[in-house]
Amino acid sequence: MIKFTLNGRVVETKAPATMRLLDVLREEFNLIGTKEGCGEGECGACSVFVNNQLQNSCLIPIGSIAGAEVQTIENLIETERFKILDESYSIAGGVQCGFCIPGMIMASAALLSNNPQPSEAEIREGISGNLCRCTGYNMIVDAIKLAAKKGDGVWQKK
Repeated sequence: MIKFTLNGRVVETKAPATMRLLDVLREEFNLIGTKEGCGEGECGACSVFVNNQLQNSCLIPIGSIAGAEVQTIENLIETERFKILDESYSIAGGVQCGFCIPGMIMASAALLSNNPQPSEAEIREGISGNLCRCTGYNMIVDAIKLAAKKGDGVWQKK
């Protein structure tokens, strides 16, 4: 039995220790906001926070999660930070097909939590682990700039 904290509540899984965190999240806990894009840690669609660090869940064996805190997009949606990002992405037109967006939002939240007022170069670096085929990134960068401005004071770590 592997016990960990998922979106603020302690859970257990009987999944084999080598099963990917991504698969456990989607199949056992029905948290389908975390997507599989490449399965190789290159696209960021499976991004989650593990102990407050942005991670690709497709690369993490569930056995290594014992005792850890995992946060998915489904939990982030409940926060003021998400509301700011959601509105900013909408205003900037940063969402096209939407497949990459949960991971991109997670990366945006991670970036702004560590650097509340990033430069454009820092934004591009901060989302460099996330691939998007639809927007061309400029609108996503604009969305993050807007979120930084709108969320002034919200992004500082507590």
